Amino acid sequence: MSTAASRRRPATIHDVAREAGVSRGTVSRVLNGGHYVSPTAKAAVDAAIRRTGYVVNRHARSLITGKSDSVAFLLTEPQERFFEDPNFNVLLRACTQALAAQDIPLLLMIAGTEDERRRNLRYIEAGHVDGVLLVSSHSGDPVVARLHEAGVPVVACGKPLGQTAKIGYVAADDRDGARDMVRHLYASGRRRIATVTGPLDTPGGVERLAGYRETLAEHGLPVDETLIATGDYSRASGEDAARALLERAPDIDAVFVASDLMAQGVLDAFARAGRKVPEDIAVGGFDDSPAALSSRPSLTTIRQPWDRISAEMVRTLLARIAGEEPATVILPTQLVRRESA
Repeated sequence: MSTAASRRRPATIHDVAREAGVSRGTVSRVLNGGHYVSPTAKAAVDAAIRRTGYVVNRHARSLITGKSDSVAFLLTEPQERFFEDPNFNVLLRACTQALAAQDIPLLLMIAGTEDERRRNLRYIEAGHVDGVLLVSSHSGDPVVARLHEAGVPVVACGKPLGQTAKIGYVAADDRDGARDMVRHLYASGRRRIATVTGPLDTPGGVERLAGYRETLAEHGLPVDETLIATGDYSRASGEDAARALLERAPDIDAVFVASDLMAQGVLDAFARAGRKVPEDIAVGGFDDSPAALSSRPSLTTIRQPWDRISAEMVRTLLARIAGEEPATVILPTQLVRRESA
């Protein structure tokens, strides 16, 4: 074989063993977690992998281990929502980076329709991924139950309603974040504080509304149902909700909105109605997504620690794949003051 042909041939585990001066079995143990390998031998194998450019043949390894060495990012929302809502992109990017540090690829799957859900579940249940990062779970959605029954390790982003005993999850403290925002609006002198909720079949929708209600009661303000409008986390739904609030209660002086994207729609509606923000009506969002900074005025909001959420989702999922019990992680939020309130 010519020298040029040899250079083009992909490096094999035998090449790594020869370069490191160890046995093929030692290289194999390093590639499968480093158990029963001395630090010196592991360092030699790692250096040989870098020098030879060796890449693991995942298909061959999966035949031996029974694992795919990949993870699914399963979004149970329509495809257009993935491109509209910046939170999903931020979460996907951070999860991809966290898994890349473990040399594990991430597969994006969108299950916003019944057909998509059926196809994706069939693929997952066939063992083509080792676990699932579940994003945007809705109450009554069969996905959680199906994956649990199939024995697929799952970690959800946000508390899955009605399923908390079955799967692990990582969530920001939605209720406490809502309390912080409403307290801030109250402290700024606002007394007719309305809210635009998220969907009430999602944990964020339920928990943020609960925090709003509790904080009004804490300050002796009545919970007026005419001051509560429901959105679906889209910008258009925020605009529709704001118009409805102005029709029902034109004297509102503040609105807590359950997402920054909906808050942009609220700002659009108030601008069209001639209401100045924050002079006439203060507006607070939730997420601290890119939408908060691009809004005019910039949004006072509640920051979710997306990097920590992503890292914890990956950590707890890998632990589940390794056989550990489901875990729950609740992370604190932070009030970010800007121009809108």
